[in-house]
Amino acid sequence: MEYTTLGKTGLKVSVAGLGCGGFSRLGLKAGKSEDEAAGLIHQAVDLGINFIDTAPSYGTEGVVGKALKSIPRDSVVVATKAFVHRDNEWWTPERVVASLDKSLKLMGTDYVDVFNLHGVYEFEYKHAREVIVPALLEQKAKGKIRHLGITENPIEDHTNAMLKIAQHDPVWEVFMVGFHMLHQGARDNVFPATRQKGIGTLLMFAVRSIFADPPRIARELKALAAKGLVEASVDQSGDPLGFLVHDGGADTITEAAYRFVRHEPGVDVVLFGTGDAGHLHANVASLLKPALPEADRQKLTALFGHLKEGIGLDGHGHSAPSK
Repeated sequence: MEYTTLGKTGLKVSVAGLGCGGFSRLGLKAGKSEDEAAGLIHQAVDLGINFIDTAPSYGTEGVVGKALKSIPRDSVVVATKAFVHRDNEWWTPERVVASLDKSLKLMGTDYVDVFNLHGVYEFEYKHAREVIVPALLEQKAKGKIRHLGITENPIEDHTNAMLKIAQHDPVWEVFMVGFHMLHQGARDNVFPATRQKGIGTLLMFAVRSIFADPPRIARELKALAAKGLVEASVDQSGDPLGFLVHDGGADTITEAAYRFVRHEPGVDVVLFGTGDAGHLHANVASLLKPALPEADRQKLTALFGHLKEGIGLDGHGHSAPSK
């Protein structure tokens, strides 16, 4: 495993991070037991992964707690989250602190290394910063939170609008941001500020499902070409990202997707979800490979670096909240 420092937090973190949500939720959605899911966390730790990202809404904090019973607490970096606004209801500081306390109890730990406000929209930011953060700073002073972060919701926010505001506020030590081969806006919108200010970055949506589905890639890019949003040449191939797979390049599109984000300047930890040991090993292997050939990276940037359409940012059925 390779390690880096998560911005100004000083935390030593693996470049591969285990996401406990997503479509797999450590295999729980496919019928695995909590013990089996906890075993997957152990396998990840055995591979050198020390960053574990969960949230109450994932339903996996209890699984993380099972795994932590036999993992030295100071050997892993654990992150969880709380909403500030959900189902058209604004959360109070008391509710957020209660969520934190419940998370700590479920995970059997006295502290969380990173506490993120979860999927915050631009219109929610003022409430998050002015109403919720003061209470969290009190919890930080008590030692229950080591570092404070905020995550965007790229499923709806395709231009990093919330993080563009948050980057001017020194309270945040960690950002979670969406970025992938067809969604590169954070290169200009987020990473210059995080690199300058020492804000640690957790990368989500590196692959999701689109890059494991070549026919879907072709359909999506054909539609964009028809709108004039990508070069017409992209529509002339049934495999528009096939140029990435070649001797000296990537072995698969999925591997290319991981390597593309892993070596983007400004990215600290690349999160991925999994419910399968084979998938876990394959993802880690991809993340530990070198950067893509420079010609391939430049072509991806030239073809798709301007896109703001939110291609491949698959959600879980939740619609955007009412303002």
